[in-house]
Amino acid sequence: MQITFLGTSSGVPTRSRNVSSVALRLPQRAEFWLFDCGEGTQHQLLRSDLKISQLTRIFITHLHGDHIFGLMGLLATYGLAGHPTRIDIYGPPGLNEYLRACERYSYTHLSFPLKVHTVQPGLIYEDEEFTVFCGPLKHRVTAFGYRVMEKDRPGSFNVEKAAELGISPGPIYGRLKRGEQVTLPDGRQINGASLCGPTEIGRKFVYCTDTVYCDGAVELAQDADVLIHEATFAHQDAQLAFERLHSTSTMAAQVALGAGAKLLIMTHFSPRYAPGNDLQLNDLLLEARAIFPNTEMAYDFLTYDVPRRK
Repeated sequence: MQITFLGTSSGVPTRSRNVSSVALRLPQRAEFWLFDCGEGTQHQLLRSDLKISQLTRIFITHLHGDHIFGLMGLLATYGLAGHPTRIDIYGPPGLNEYLRACERYSYTHLSFPLKVHTVQPGLIYEDEEFTVFCGPLKHRVTAFGYRVMEKDRPGSFNVEKAAELGISPGPIYGRLKRGEQVTLPDGRQINGASLCGPTEIGRKFVYCTDTVYCDGAVELAQDADVLIHEATFAHQDAQLAFERLHSTSTMAAQVALGAGAKLLIMTHFSPRYAPGNDLQLNDLLLEARAIFPNTEMAYDFLTYDVPRRK
């Protein structure tokens, strides 16, 4: 799991920050998933190490423009580049209608399969390696946060130990690596788990924006290895945060603390904290760290490899 921030500003882009988008790269399967797609996201992808041909899933939190205005352009480019692979898009009610209207009025024909999933709280996707859940956040429009959970895997297979037991390499190794009980040709029964190291605990990635502090975010972020949470405002601007249903730096930290997250990475910063102003982004970082010390501040093209649990 590798995270790349493609946009970290709220509302409008700035000279150094684009609007919201985060990529979750899954190197073991040569693909990446996108979370939100603000205007200019495809330009940010071109400046990154990510390959648009490896995009397979897009998760949209809500239908405000700074989170979706880049979506149709990205899809059109994907099609013009000749990528036939299906893309699945997940998001709130109205997303499918928005995309179909964009197609109709821009006379865009998408030359690849596109499936739009209208999400409800709970499990929205599962395969042999991952599950994805969504949960309600508290914003001015319907908004969801997303939780990606990597499934636990058996530990490393001990080839030397298998050889000592007289087990020849072949298809049987695959079953033993999965921890299955196997009967050998000579009648011996071998528990594959006994030939594997400690179970590799799956990692948890959580993305919460846009939202004011809410129990839904805390629930979604439980025991997360990485929590990405919006921090639009500084603590002294909490009244603005409540009026606009956005979070302050301290609210983001309180979510991480309440959820028992391992790391908080804040994003979605208001342009009002630009260099030269009375309050700057480093002040937001200090506010958050006073509550949750393991807090970092995102910037465009920041990459972070989510470590495996020990």
